[in-house]
Amino acid sequence: MLKNRIILDLCGGTGAWSKSYKDAGYNVKIITLPQYDLLNEEVVKYCIYLNPYGILFAVECTPWANSGACWFDKRNPREIFYYSKLLVKGLRIIMSTNPVFWCIENPVGKMKDFLGKPKMTFNPCDYGDPYKKRTLLWGEFNSNLIKNPVKPIIPSPLHQNLGGKSDKTKRLRSITPPGFAQAFYEANR
Repeated sequence: MLKNRIILDLCGGTGAWSKSYKDAGYNVKIITLPQYDLLNEEVVKYCIYLNPYGILFAVECTPWANSGACWFDKRNPREIFYYSKLLVKGLRIIMSTNPVFWCIENPVGKMKDFLGKPKMTFNPCDYGDPYKKRTLLWGEFNSNLIKNPVKPIIPSPLHQNLGGKSDKTKRLRSITPPGFAQAFYEANR
């Protein structure tokens, strides 16, 4: 029964990446602020206790993405340490539970310096969403996703309509593209 298969959506925000799993009847747990702080050891223990079937991990991209790389050397060391701990906590959950599949997602940037070569790279336009945002994926998952390529609109309506540096616009720009989310689900059930 699918309801017995737990999908952890770490740093899941809106739950866009795990939506297809939830719609299909999986037991999806979105582990995100403010309800769940992944740096809290009790939250980590809870995630491990759940013994997930699959883990989706959309690590906060602020310190990792190339779009913010020009500020990396000026960042407060505590901020860099905070986001590094977040990555380590998620990796600990993955390694402690050995799920059937797991995937870490982040835009092109410094994360490859920590995790090595990604298993897969994609743009949303590869899966039906008409914009480009090159994204890297690491993990143990079926990377044979069925593509639905469309021509990207330039400039991207996503970035054109969501310019600015506010936390709200950053969150909206970071929502997992629905076409990719569905293709990932179809390949990793």
